[in-house]
Amino acid sequence: MTARLLKGNEIQEVINAELADEIALLRAQGVRPGLAAVLVGENPASQIYVRSKVKACESLGLYSERIDLPVSISTAELIQQIHSLNSRDEIDGILVQLPLPKGVDTHKALDAVDPAKDVDGFHPINAGRLMSGRPGLAPCTPVGIMEILHRSHIPVEGSRAVVIGRSDIVGKPVALLLLRENATVTVCHSRTSNLAEVTRQADILVAAMGRPAFVTREFIKPGATVIDVGTNRLSRREEVEAIFGSCSEALSKFERKGTLLVGDVHPQEVREVAGAYTPVPGGVGPLTIAMLMSNTLKAARQRRASSLRG
Repeated sequence: MTARLLKGNEIQEVINAELADEIALLRAQGVRPGLAAVLVGENPASQIYVRSKVKACESLGLYSERIDLPVSISTAELIQQIHSLNSRDEIDGILVQLPLPKGVDTHKALDAVDPAKDVDGFHPINAGRLMSGRPGLAPCTPVGIMEILHRSHIPVEGSRAVVIGRSDIVGKPVALLLLRENATVTVCHSRTSNLAEVTRQADILVAAMGRPAFVTREFIKPGATVIDVGTNRLSRREEVEAIFGSCSEALSKFERKGTLLVGDVHPQEVREVAGAYTPVPGGVGPLTIAMLMSNTLKAARQRRASSLRG
C-alpha cells in the first residue's frame, strides 16, 4: 500500500485563505500588518527565499519592505539597521535572512530584533517562552510541521515522536511543540548510537539533519508519519544516480535543470514503508512561508491590541 502524500502546497492554500480574511478585517480597521525582510549580500538561495516571502506578503495584502545590504556590512551597522526597523510603527515583523556573511555575528544580529517583531521566532526571549509553554512567536518551520500534522489528522497526543537533528531553528523547537501536545519525544543527532533502532520506534519521524536521502527504509517504522524538513540541492549526476538509479524521471529532471532538490528522507523508499509523508519540494517548505505570514499577523495583533479593542 502506497503511503499518503501530505501536500504542503494544498495546506498552504487553505491557511492563506484564512489569513487573507483576517488581514482584510484588520485593514478595514485601518491596520495593515507590515513585514521587513533584511537581506545581506547576494547569496542566490537567500535572494530566492526573500523574493518568495515578499511575494507572499503581496498576495495576502500585507505591507512588505525588502532591505538589501552589502556583504561588507559590519555587525554594528547591521544592528543599527535592525534598531531602525524596531522603531518603525508600520513594521510589525522583522526577519533577518540567514545565513549572514562570515564577518557578521549572527547571534548579535538576531538578538537585536525586538522580540515583539521577531517573526522568525529566533530571539532568546521567544525561545524561552516556547520552552516554558508561554505565548510567543515560535519558529516558522516547526509551527508549520504542527499545522501539517493537525490538518492531516495525524494523532500527536500519546504518539512516539523522534526528531533527527537538534538545531535551534527546527530540531529543538519542533521537539518542544510535540512535547507540548503530549507526544513522547526523542531527539537524535550525529552522536546518537544505533540511530535506526531508535527511529524505528517513531509513530512520527521528523528528519532535519541536512543529509540527502539519509533516512532509508530501515529507519522507518511501517505505517509511521514521516516529516522531511531537508532541502539538499544535488549538483552532481552520480549523487542523483546513487539515490534514484541511472534510469529515472529524477535523473531526466536533473539533466534539464543541472540540479535536483531532495530531502533528508529517501524519496522512493519512504513511499514503500511509511503511512504518510511530506514530499520535497512541496511539503514543509510552503508551510514555513505560511507561518511567517501568520506570525506577522499575530505580531500585528499583539502590538496593536489596545487600539484594535478600541
